[in-house]
Amino acid sequence: MVASEDRFEAVPAAPNGTGVLLLAGSSGRVERERAELLATTGARVRAIRWFGGEGQRPSPHEVPVELFASEIESLLREVDRIVLFGTSFGAEAVLVTASRYAVDGVIAVAPSSVVWAGADAGSWSSHWTHGGEPVPYVAFDPSWSPKTDPPAFVSLYETSLLLDADATAAARIPVGDIAGEVLLIAGGDDQVWPSARFAAEVEAARSERGLVTTVVTHPGAGHRLLLPGESPAVGGVAMRRGGSPEADAELGARAWPEIRRMLQAAR
Repeated sequence: MVASEDRFEAVPAAPNGTGVLLLAGSSGRVERERAELLATTGARVRAIRWFGGEGQRPSPHEVPVELFASEIESLLREVDRIVLFGTSFGAEAVLVTASRYAVDGVIAVAPSSVVWAGADAGSWSSHWTHGGEPVPYVAFDPSWSPKTDPPAFVSLYETSLLLDADATAAARIPVGDIAGEVLLIAGGDDQVWPSARFAAEVEAARSERGLVTTVVTHPGAGHRLLLPGESPAVGGVAMRRGGSPEADAELGARAWPEIRRMLQAAR
């Protein structure tokens, strides 16, 4: 279980039986404001820090998927159904977790279709482990260098996918194993990684299995989503994220009805 100081609980006035596990991306923040917003739908929301906290891995490097599974198990003592909600690295986390543990739905903002490498103290490995073993991942192109300051990393992710076709195939998240509905939200101007492309790949893989998948996009939005009533996010690693406050908010306005629907859906 995540320590109390690394979690935030948002309890709705009129619970509807849905529980949400809410994960941020590389910022490592606990998404308090978003948790409160999601709770207005009637969902019981738990936002957690999943690296850098008490007893946790110091960075997104070999983080046990079992960490998220234990939070799902804990939430199920209080709710009837579980939806995982993650952004960026957190979106990668919820897709990986849901492919291994049963949940009722997944909301992935700026998602990835593959598992990526992470570093700690100069050592590179997978973002995730499962059963004590690193989950297969895509390594980064060592020849890449940024062409802007702050850097736009999207070309790094795109070229890294081409380095080793077998490794990329092995790192594909088995999204066809996610039985619950998947909602994918992506900006077409994402300058961190090609999340709109990844969303299309996830949708295609699930369509082959006849699974329910919804994709919400906006061509001018970037890596960060701004939902109605939220304050623009600040801080995090210095990088180009693309989009604009207006376009990111338009994406949020498009996505919000689908988010509400998933969080209010009956079993």
